[in-house]
Amino acid sequence: MKKHHRYSLTILVVVILSASVLVHVVRDNKQSIAQWCSVGSPPRIRPDYYGAVIPPNIAPLNFLVQESGSHYYVKIYSKQGKPIEVFSKTPKIVIPQNQWQELLNMNRGEELCFDVFVKTQDDRWNLFSTLTNKIANEDIDGFLVYRKMHPTHTHISGKMAIYQRNLENFNESLILDNGYYKGGCLNCHAFCGNNTDKMLISVRNDLYGTSTLLIENGVVNKIEAKFGYPSWHPSGQLTAYSINHLSMFSHVARNEVRDTVDLNSLLAYYPLDSKTINTSPKISQKKRLETWPAWSADGRYLYFCSAPMLWSDLNEIPPKRYKQVKYDLVRISYDIEQDRWGELETVLSAQDTGLSIAMPRISPDGRWLLFCMCNYGYFSPWQRSSDLYLMDLKAVQQTGQYKYRRLQINSDQSESWQSWSSNSRWIAFSSKRQHGVFTRPYLSYVDQEGKVYKPIVMPQKDPLFYDSCLKTYNIPELVIQPVQVTGEKLARVIRGSRKISVDMPITMATLKAGVAPELWHEGE
Repeated sequence: MKKHHRYSLTILVVVILSASVLVHVVRDNKQSIAQWCSVGSPPRIRPDYYGAVIPPNIAPLNFLVQESGSHYYVKIYSKQGKPIEVFSKTPKIVIPQNQWQELLNMNRGEELCFDVFVKTQDDRWNLFSTLTNKIANEDIDGFLVYRKMHPTHTHISGKMAIYQRNLENFNESLILDNGYYKGGCLNCHAFCGNNTDKMLISVRNDLYGTSTLLIENGVVNKIEAKFGYPSWHPSGQLTAYSINHLSMFSHVARNEVRDTVDLNSLLAYYPLDSKTINTSPKISQKKRLETWPAWSADGRYLYFCSAPMLWSDLNEIPPKRYKQVKYDLVRISYDIEQDRWGELETVLSAQDTGLSIAMPRISPDGRWLLFCMCNYGYFSPWQRSSDLYLMDLKAVQQTGQYKYRRLQINSDQSESWQSWSSNSRWIAFSSKRQHGVFTRPYLSYVDQEGKVYKPIVMPQKDPLFYDSCLKTYNIPELVIQPVQVTGEKLARVIRGSRKISVDMPITMATLKAGVAPELWHEGE
């Protein structure tokens, strides 16, 4: 008994002494950390997945530890459930997917903690300050649809494709590749209410012409017209879109050498049951440029961007005054039962903001209006000055004043192509913040008061994926289920002769009579 007591006392003394000098033991079945010391500062990791609100159904946030060492150990834990432990001989931390999903689902609304240990060259383990995220209560839509392409100025290839990514894992699948129809443009995918059962894809090809694919419950039809930047009416009965005469050109010396000018444009709309493309003089004024349509959540208003056309010669590229063009944000009421337009009203004037407004997107709950502003022109993705702004439409109803604010999530590079989740709690957008060249897809949480939290880049299995990816992501759209129609089926319709011919009234054109606009695909 005395020997047993002496042994127990010895163990107790060792434990007390170990705690007093911050020396600890961590073990698993394969290896152990003999001792560690606190560093007192957070570890550098890439991507910077910390300090954010993350979806409870997001794929593992694999990351690279940017601290020198020979071995790495990361403990991931929250209020409930078994912690996740990852040992690695490299700085890459790859998190087991099943354990990750279980931990997040058990701890909705709680903090998620990351303890990072790094073994130095002298066999000492350092523990860095804990990294924390918060797990949201609300899911993000399960899929993100986007276009991937080489930047247009690289001249590497005209290849482009639309993909869908399962955000709960790392599975990416192809929707349509322009190689299926011998090249050409592929753009402007749009969904009705975050639902893939009703969607549009615009295509242009020298052999098969210009058209828009209409997908309804698995049935694919080809409409004999190109729908630019389409926006579905929430009823699903019609879509509004723009017709743009675009020209791309390059600057001699600038951080972003590319630029695009909208020489002439108007808005049109297509009721699905009419086979007629309609417009109104109020949304197709001859002395104005109209683009970027977006329906309100209740379908009572069409928001869009409008600017004065400061030139008459469409052959002068670029026009002398193109940098003076700044777009207002306007809206017009619409009665779908009577097919009747109301009066135009200015929401935000470029004269008041000093900036040009682009890409308005309204949350499905009708509360928030998200938009871009940049120094001039209509194509914000190519302008470093492009930032995201938010307006509270509920407050507008109460005060009658259109107040907006610049979001803190903006970087010093271009932010654009924003979209909403079906529950209005998440946004997806493209950003060039990584290095100013390629756009990458980012996700941010929006709480009920409109606070937008630090964005995270769409996670990849390899945390260094974006370092070597030479393609740009644009038009990220959140959807609740995957697109079921195959690329082969879509391509057969593109190549086929069967199509929906549409009537285009003469009154729709602000362009020269009988001359189709030059259609150019969007870049980044």
